Amino acid sequence: MLLALIGGAPKTASAKPNIIFILADDLGYGDLGCYGCPDIRTPRLDALAAQGMRFTDAYANGPTCSPTRYAFMTGQYQQRGGLEYALNYQEKNAGLPPGGETLPSLLKKTGYQTALVGKWHLGYDAERVPNAQGFDHFFGLLGGNHHYFKHVDRLGYPDLFLNHQPVEREGYSTDLFTDDALRFLAEHRDRPFFLFLSYNAPHFPYQGPNDAARLVEPKSPSWQSGTRANYISMVEHLDMSVGRVLDELDRLGLAKNTLVVFTSDNGGDPMGRNLPLSGLKGSLWEGGIRVPCIARWPGLIPAGSVSRAPIMTMDWTATFLALAKTQSSAHLDGINLVPILHGETPTTERALFWRRVPEPMRKKVIPQRAVRFGSWKYLEERNQPPRLFDLAADLAEKNNLAPQHPDRCAHLRRLLDDWEATMPASNPPYSSFTQSSR
Repeated sequence: MLLALIGGAPKTASAKPNIIFILADDLGYGDLGCYGCPDIRTPRLDALAAQGMRFTDAYANGPTCSPTRYAFMTGQYQQRGGLEYALNYQEKNAGLPPGGETLPSLLKKTGYQTALVGKWHLGYDAERVPNAQGFDHFFGLLGGNHHYFKHVDRLGYPDLFLNHQPVEREGYSTDLFTDDALRFLAEHRDRPFFLFLSYNAPHFPYQGPNDAARLVEPKSPSWQSGTRANYISMVEHLDMSVGRVLDELDRLGLAKNTLVVFTSDNGGDPMGRNLPLSGLKGSLWEGGIRVPCIARWPGLIPAGSVSRAPIMTMDWTATFLALAKTQSSAHLDGINLVPILHGETPTTERALFWRRVPEPMRKKVIPQRAVRFGSWKYLEERNQPPRLFDLAADLAEKNNLAPQHPDRCAHLRRLLDDWEATMPASNPPYSSFTQSSR
């Protein structure tokens, strides 16, 4: 199917398409107009969906930042590398393992120019930063969030880098990242490129483009304070910025040979809108892990199409490697989505897995694990009875069907147990928290 799809490309398309992966940060499932949002205007992303494919059942690999980003870089469940939590500010000796294969390093070997613009959040150490992990170009922040105007993190450390070096730039982060992305596109228009445009918006601190004077100070509660109005201005500016990237593709004559994917790294936090889902960022309820996702490739992805196939962040890794006609020497947990992008319906069901455990700095995290198979989702949580939901009939996860379907619960629990047996154990082990849920 991959060869057939590429073979059916427009004459302007090369065998190796350009790839732009745009990742929003903490954007809620219901925060775009094309996903039913009533109070945020997102005309450019809505148009992107109209020009391509909108996914209704797309999932992040994890309910927080770093785990999902690890999965995208490796094409594997983040549990394989032991990164099940969001890195702390300035945390050392943690993140993406040094020296291994990554999506950008593999694409680079096949002739792609690779760039990360925006948020990294996969390590501060010299051997873990983006330029050491396969990116030719990096401009952005190494940590989980920073002040959108002063570009310092919550501890007050400067966190804006150009490749290996800290830099000072005036401006709003979303604009700085968009400007840099446009420069990269113009400079590399004549050869295949992979641009990971990793916006930190709309993650806190809640600062829209006109909020430079609003008090936001490191090491204070103001870092996470704000209003829905602040959040709305961030998302609407993000939408406009994505539009600038799309306009540049048109100006450079690259749109027909460029796959553009837009999604989020996890569900929305309390300032976001996850409706009609339940739960927030940090949990394995649908609102913590189901995300908006849009893909456009003119002439290859049917315009205005909608896919209900359950997919996960790591699937894009496998897809991009397939399109580049290369592969990882490691096992990939993600699948190639090219047939789905071409409009085909998957013929077999697959199970998707999640595990969330406390880590030393966040002991209040509620241990959870979950599996989705078909329309059924099984969810375990400490000190709670098992939950079973039919997502086709109960998207908001309000009706626990576990008492009525003990056999189905047992089957899904076995799937979870079998999956965990193939993964390194969490530290501390997940089972030590959840005996009461069995």
